[in-house]
Amino acid sequence: MLFNININKWDDEILNKLKIPKKILPEVKNSADNFGITNKKILGKEIPISAVLGDQQSAAVGQACFESGSTKSTYGTGAFVIMNTGSKKIYSKNKLLTTICYTLNGKNTYALEGSIFIAGAGVQWLRDKIKLINNAYETEQIAKSKKNNEGVYIVPAFSGIGAPYWRPDARGLITGLTRNSDWKSLVRAVVESVAYQSFDLFESMKKDGLKPKIIKVDGGMVANNWFAQFLSDTINLKVVRPKVSETTALGVALLAGYQIKEFKSLNEIKVKWKKDRVFSPKLNKSLRNKLLQGWRQAIRKTLA
Repeated sequence: MLFNININKWDDEILNKLKIPKKILPEVKNSADNFGITNKKILGKEIPISAVLGDQQSAAVGQACFESGSTKSTYGTGAFVIMNTGSKKIYSKNKLLTTICYTLNGKNTYALEGSIFIAGAGVQWLRDKIKLINNAYETEQIAKSKKNNEGVYIVPAFSGIGAPYWRPDARGLITGLTRNSDWKSLVRAVVESVAYQSFDLFESMKKDGLKPKIIKVDGGMVANNWFAQFLSDTINLKVVRPKVSETTALGVALLAGYQIKEFKSLNEIKVKWKKDRVFSPKLNKSLRNKLLQGWRQAIRKTLA
């Protein structure tokens, strides 16, 4: 049986009779707050829990994306772009998601998010399923060994395709194969596909009137210098890799430090962030447009 009850003072008696708890969900707290302590049995002593964040929100904090317009993109199994939009909730007209980036002192900071289902998971597919590589690190040299992509595209819709298409029924596609295509063409096409999917997200942001100046990247895939450069060429923006690329764990740790007064302000956290390398667009406009046109054709075939 379902009950639709407004919980206010005169509802207490009704709730007690029906044995319905007044608190069904946990209390909403700040991202940096007192969340209790760990069980002593876990680590031998009680540890205070001083911050809680979702994966991508934590990565945004770890990348010091505290100003409106600052943007990070994480490349792990999937890939996720988050742009800080400050105190303003922006509702995308181009199929991106509105989310809370973090909450401090009762004040929400919002973000716009785009999700790619298959990023590093595509490299795992190359390694584990079709066994073209032994490890992810090989993809950099293999991609560099090809002068171009020879018109080969892979749309890795292995479990549907995410933003901005949101088609759970879509399935993966390989297109453009010729007799000159080889296994290295497939490896490069998988790596390229992550950059093309990122372009789709940034195009959606652009249509919503938002265009970041630089993109801070993190996650396992950005250790691949070829990919980081190709990403910059594809989205036509500077891509900045930090010294610490595993920013998800870092972000929540930094906010825990903020909660216990190790950091007195977000600016003190920001100065801890250090860049490792900057990748700037180098691809000429005509070649970039040609590559993107091929990707759009591949997407149309996938969604047909």
